[in-house]
Amino acid sequence: MAYDFSTLKAHIKETEEWLARELSGVRTGRATPTLLDAVKPEAYGTRTPLRELASVSVEDARTLRIIPWDKTLLKIIEKGIADADLGVGVSTDDQGLRISFPELTSERRTQLSKIAGDKTEQAKVTLRSHRTDALKALEAAEKVGGMGKDEFARLKIELQKLIDAGNEILLKTLDKKETEIAQ
Repeated sequence: MAYDFSTLKAHIKETEEWLARELSGVRTGRATPTLLDAVKPEAYGTRTPLRELASVSVEDARTLRIIPWDKTLLKIIEKGIADADLGVGVSTDDQGLRISFPELTSERRTQLSKIAGDKTEQAKVTLRSHRTDALKALEAAEKVGGMGKDEFARLKIELQKLIDAGNEILLKTLDKKETEIAQ
């Protein structure tokens, strides 16, 4: 009997994508528009994501340029950035806003590496939980009598290989982020 690991594979993929999203929000020495994803100014009577109110582009390695589509929202966007408490410098000109990110200190780099490591550990715990669920499903299928001991052992090994591959991707994602933080 062939066992279908498609649900497990989907869960592994979701976990990998979650970690990538979480780590993209961890600031490195480089300014990227995703660092402002958490900024949601109070515009038009509701909290609105910044990317829906303005274009955000990289001006240089530590500076982002925000050009609102509606110039009347300039002060509202500036307040939203201040409220997000990102530790950035904000200056206004006739074009829009310029966001300056300070140079990372070695202490801050250590903190960011720890945050990235914690998020990776969360993802690994999630994978272990998915492995446990899949193993329970395998054991239930074995008890029903749909497979023999050899087949069960082979599927357990295949299950572990899938989890190991997922963990390897998580660690590569962490290594990439730590390299960015160190630069």
